[in-house]
Amino acid sequence: MNYFAHAIRHLDRPAFLAGLALPDWLSVVDRKVRLRAKHIEAQRGELDADQNEIADGILQHLEDDRWFHGTEGFYQVTAQVGAAFRKVLGDEETWRCGFLGHIVSELLLDSVLIEHRPELLDEYYAVMSSWDPLQIETVVNLVGTQQTTNVARFVELFIAERFLFDYQDDTTLLRRLNQVMRRVSLAPLPAECRKALQEGRALVRNGLHALLPPEHFPELVTLIDEKS
Repeated sequence: MNYFAHAIRHLDRPAFLAGLALPDWLSVVDRKVRLRAKHIEAQRGELDADQNEIADGILQHLEDDRWFHGTEGFYQVTAQVGAAFRKVLGDEETWRCGFLGHIVSELLLDSVLIEHRPELLDEYYAVMSSWDPLQIETVVNLVGTQQTTNVARFVELFIAERFLFDYQDDTTLLRRLNQVMRRVSLAPLPAECRKALQEGRALVRNGLHALLPPEHFPELVTLIDEKS
């Protein structure tokens, strides 16, 4: 799951939303810092109410990823999206199409949810105005496995960039995807990959209920079906 899929059910809990985003922020700015459930629970007594709410968001993120990556829908859609890229790129390991199947499926899941409920993305960014980036960094340093000084500035950039809006267009999504490719030291994707993104959107739309099954994501019915 990516930022919006994690957040869409919890927009009434600002500090919790920050915690939901933290594991993904750290994967960008400080990969050596780990957020582990057992370690977080052991530090509870050191946290105030707002900090505990951020910690709860981190734990929810970890739980979301646990079930999401274990669903049949995730297995099927990621394989199909990876195959869509392989049709464009071939089997050359320069681009690692299996990795692309995973990461692009998650980005496109956000895109499909935004497609259904664009007003909730506006709400998500509005909530961010209440965040205190230094407080968020403090929580990481209380519950993480190592200290960091990189989080607060990145939170400010995350709010300012508003890059989730770019997921709706294949050209801007490809640009954002190539930022990820550079970060993991993989070759940039050519413009022809917009075809794979277009095919991937259809795969994620068709697989939405399998990706977010009711036993784990019951809110999908009210968030999507009743709005459609």
